[in-house]
Amino acid sequence: MNAPIRRLSTFVAFLFATLLVSTTFIQFGQAKSLNAREDNRRTLLATYARERGSIIAGETAVATSVPTEGEFRYLRTYPQGSLYADLTGYYSFYGAGGGLESVENALLSGSSDKLFYRRVSDLFTGRKARGADVVLTINPAVQQAASDALGDQRGAAVALNPQTGEILAMVSKPTYDPNTLASHDLDAVDRAYKQLNADPTRPLTNRAIAGNLYPPGSTFKVVTAAAALESGKFTADSVLPGPAALDLPQTTASLPNSGGRACGAGDQVTLTDALRISCNTAFGWLGLELGGDALRTQAAKFGFGDQLTIPMRVSPSSVPAELNAPQSAQSAIGQYDVRVTPLQMAMVAAGIGNRGVVMKPYLVKSAVTSDLTTIETGSPSTLSEAVSPQVAATLTSMMETVVDSGTGTAAQIPGVKVAGKTGTAQHAVGAAPHAWFISFAPAENPTVAVAVVVEEGGDAGNEASGGHTAAPIARAIMEAALR
Repeated sequence: MNAPIRRLSTFVAFLFATLLVSTTFIQFGQAKSLNAREDNRRTLLATYARERGSIIAGETAVATSVPTEGEFRYLRTYPQGSLYADLTGYYSFYGAGGGLESVENALLSGSSDKLFYRRVSDLFTGRKARGADVVLTINPAVQQAASDALGDQRGAAVALNPQTGEILAMVSKPTYDPNTLASHDLDAVDRAYKQLNADPTRPLTNRAIAGNLYPPGSTFKVVTAAAALESGKFTADSVLPGPAALDLPQTTASLPNSGGRACGAGDQVTLTDALRISCNTAFGWLGLELGGDALRTQAAKFGFGDQLTIPMRVSPSSVPAELNAPQSAQSAIGQYDVRVTPLQMAMVAAGIGNRGVVMKPYLVKSAVTSDLTTIETGSPSTLSEAVSPQVAATLTSMMETVVDSGTGTAAQIPGVKVAGKTGTAQHAVGAAPHAWFISFAPAENPTVAVAVVVEEGGDAGNEASGGHTAAPIARAIMEAALR
């Protein structure tokens, strides 16, 4: 063989070797990433050939798959419509979007490693392959009550079991119907998604755990009171300055009370009464005395700053770093740049009700196969001890006065002791304030803790307050849970 032919043969052999290596790498090395691509039509069609597991609340499937004709073998449906949309998310030909459909996709689709032996068994027995069902901690009656009570107002509501961290209800308004995004009419899906994504009210955002976080307003005074009591320098009966307006150092500005009145005779008020009537100046003064570091440290003990998953990711709540004196005073009443999720404020209420122990919130009770074999179980776990049992008991008594005879009387439930705190949070010049309420019941041994926020006063607009707007919503949720 002459030299040119030998060189050509070597080059051709090299090309074949390169082709062999590249195809081997694609078929084996890149198989997982290629299968996971959202634009892989073959993989997507394969997922539609297998029945997707259901998402179950109580005994009701709130997301399920039904057989259909054509290349899409199953249609994902949401029988409750928008009621659970922010929890389920949606599943369409373009993949899983938001909520549990996305974060629990491996279990629901049947591709999870936890289902490996099940898939092998299906292969040998000829049993029809199916994804796992995901069972929620949600109480359907509480979820419905929260949705009904919030109505068409923008905002969110969360209910927790303080003793376990189970999420009993989570509602965000406005919301959407996930059925419009799960249709097999891909043009209709495109139109629906573009319309929802362009909506300035952000219906695709779960306001309970994400989005543009809220100033908590006076509900944060519970955290400030906790810091004061934990410091050992104050008791429930400590007398604080409560003038009509508090002069702030380092500035010509002052911090006024709502209504422009002093909080007590001689411009003085006890810590308990300051919480009961929501005295801005007394808590602003506490912020000056305690300092920003103490407020931030106490907030962190309730979960502020934590990267939580429930299993959806929760945006961390925050208290700003390096607060100067006037900023500390404003932060102590839940203003300046303090930002929270409704879930975080429900955790604050739950932690106080649970004798100072904050439980990690969770949404998934279990994952089970079609033959009811449990492959995953959610269980209570402690997140932190926010305050001592003694301080928690004191805060509970103080919060009871808010509902008994203070700003939160609209949350009263006959025959049940309720502990709560109102909040009316300023957030933009010229805009109506957000209305807040946090609570737990029965106060002596709570089984439900609630946080409600109504954006820009809801139906009441500028006339809104936490006590008149948000407290009745919280009461309806607590009543449903206690029933």
